[in-house]
Formats: sequence, C-alpha cells, structure tokens
Amino acid sequence: MSDQSTLAAIKRDLAHLQDPDSAAFLQRFFKTGPGEYGHGDSFRGIRVPVLRRLAKKYQGLSIATGRRLLRSKYHEDRLLALLILTESYVRGDDAVKEAVFDLYLNSTRFINNWDLVDASAPPILGAFLWERERSVLYHLAKSSNLWERRMSIMATFYFIKRGEFNETLKLSAMLLSDTEDLIHKAVGWMLREVGNRDTAAEEKFLKKHYRSMPRVMLRYAIEKFPERKRQQYLKGQV
Repeated sequence: MSDQSTLAAIKRDLAHLQDPDSAAFLQRFFKTGPGEYGHGDSFRGIRVPVLRRLAKKYQGLSIATGRRLLRSKYHEDRLLALLILTESYVRGDDAVKEAVFDLYLNSTRFINNWDLVDASAPPILGAFLWERERSVLYHLAKSSNLWERRMSIMATFYFIKRGEFNETLKLSAMLLSDTEDLIHKAVGWMLREVGNRDTAAEEKFLKKHYRSMPRVMLRYAIEKFPERKRQQYLKGQV
C-alpha cells in the first residue's frame, strides 16, 4: 500500500470512530477556549485506548506518512502519529531512530498539548539522548513555547526510570521560576518520580529550593511523603 493510500485509510478509520459528544467534552477538558493553553485545537472525540489499538494496526507506517499525520488539525490524529512513531522508534535501527528524533524536533509546533508531550517525549527524546549529548534539553527548557519547555523535563522520565537523576534536577532548577502551571506540575511530578527511587536525592533538592518553588510544584513533589513531613514542607518548617 502506498503512503498516500495508507494515510487515506487511516483518516477513514479516524472519521468512522469520531464521536461529536465526546469531542465536545474533550474540547473543554483540554482547554481549547480563547486564552486557554489548547486554544483552537480540534478534536474528533476518540479515546486513547482506541487510538492505541489503531496504532497497532498501522505500525510500520513510513516516517513520511507519520509526518503528514502529525500535521493534522485534529488532536487525535497527532496523538496517533506520535504513538506510531514511538513504536517505529522502539523497533527501528539507528537510522530510523535518528529520523524519528529529527522529525520530532522539527515538529514541536504540532506536539501542542500536555498529553501529546507526555506520551512522546520520554520514549523518543529521552531514549535518543540517553547515551548522547543532551544540550538540546536545555535549549528546549529556555524556549518561549510552553510545550517545548514541558518536553525538556518530561524527556528526563526516561533517565529517571534508569536510575539517573542529574538532568531532571538541573532542569527542575532552571524551571523553578516558570510562570506556567503545566510546567509546575510536570517538574513536581518528575521530582516525585526521583523521590520514588531515591528519597535523599529529592530531599536534597527540595531543602535547597522548596521555599521558592511554586506551590503546585511543591505539592506534586511531596505528594507521596508521610503526612507529617509533607506538612513540614508546606509550612516551611523543614
């Protein structure tokens, strides 16, 4: 099947699966109103488990077709593209991995909501950079684009799962003064994941920074702490 006919088949499947009522709910859930973080995004109303099944059906999709799907106006189409590209990355040789990574970095304007970032940054950006130079993460962390900044910290989830916390802690320090709630939550989440594996490493960071951290970031970071210790951090008594 040619790339063009494959893309047409995917779009037919997506059109068949769409649900206007669910789409209306997702438009609200992902904050697509004027001035909100997802402003202007369009939804088909297809749930993630359904998209994951569809990704299995179309695994092996060419990177060129993945690029075209990633540029769709529909949120679910873009998520499907990222799910397929992630699988291509995992299964691919070095050339495929590099092509997926390059496509990802050249397509960040289409990876424009927290679910898209969270599903793709660790297994693509994080995986590719695991044994490579990582300056690209610091470049993303300084971006004016909210989603690129979230990519930088979320990519480190791949490192955290492998017992390496350095990049997470450095990027967390860089993002302490970020003004966006979705960055506060992502950083707090990653700090909590560090703590799930090495409490001392998380607490060393927190004791240095917790008084200046955004409240949401701190709450996410200490969510799993014993209640007494959690209250001490919240009251500034550590």
